[in-house]
Amino acid sequence: MSTQQEIRRLTAPDIRARKNGDPIVALTSYHAHTARLVDKYCDVILVGDSLGMVMHGLETTVPVTLEMMILQGHAVMRGSQHALVVVDMPFGSYEASKEQAFASAARVLKETTCGAIKLEGGARMAETIRFLAERGVPVMAHVGLTPQAINTIGSFRAQGREEADWAAIENDAKAVSEAGAFSVVIEAVAEPLARKITGQIPIPTIGIGASSACDGQILVLEDMLGLSPRVPKFVKRYGDLGPGIEAAIKGYAAEVRSRAFPGPDHVYGMKAKKP
Repeated sequence: MSTQQEIRRLTAPDIRARKNGDPIVALTSYHAHTARLVDKYCDVILVGDSLGMVMHGLETTVPVTLEMMILQGHAVMRGSQHALVVVDMPFGSYEASKEQAFASAARVLKETTCGAIKLEGGARMAETIRFLAERGVPVMAHVGLTPQAINTIGSFRAQGREEADWAAIENDAKAVSEAGAFSVVIEAVAEPLARKITGQIPIPTIGIGASSACDGQILVLEDMLGLSPRVPKFVKRYGDLGPGIEAAIKGYAAEVRSRAFPGPDHVYGMKAKKP
């Protein structure tokens, strides 16, 4: 029998139980190799539809397809062992009906073996969230700034900046909680509102640009590493890898062009035969 202790992957109920407990650490990942690194330190890995902008250079997340999400969900699951992996439901894969949402969510869960899905929208999605939760689909909700609605809201601006606008966002958070979501992402809202919502609902809040008042935090990995050319104002950069990567590529290109690139003797430790 193996003496190695089996690593147990966190589940949606584990994250739900973290309300008012140890802060939940979350990051995005879209690749097996970054998932291996993130998995060591995070409770949740989100395979976000932000991959459309980060990986594919799209202007918004709207063009992202279900097949794209499933492909990258596979990669992240292969690269991780511990964190709960949550896969975003892309625009157009769940809004038409609760039945459409279940069919799409079932594909994601079955084909990636991830532990949960995430969808955007508050009160308008409550019926769908309830339908999914009752059928065994763990749902992470997302309120505040909802990027998939960019064509309606017009820009990636902060939400709830005026206290008069708070009620709608509060209602959204309560609605998804009551519908059965196990946690909710709150994006780009003022600290007083994030704090108020966190105190009002029994499920963990995970903030992105919503202050430390939430039960946890999430950022896009490439944003916090300094790899994204454009990042929201609220993002703190914990690294600046872009210049280092560019310098390495520049050095490689210079060696190739000067014919100084190492040959097989150097790479394989072989000694060239004397003529």
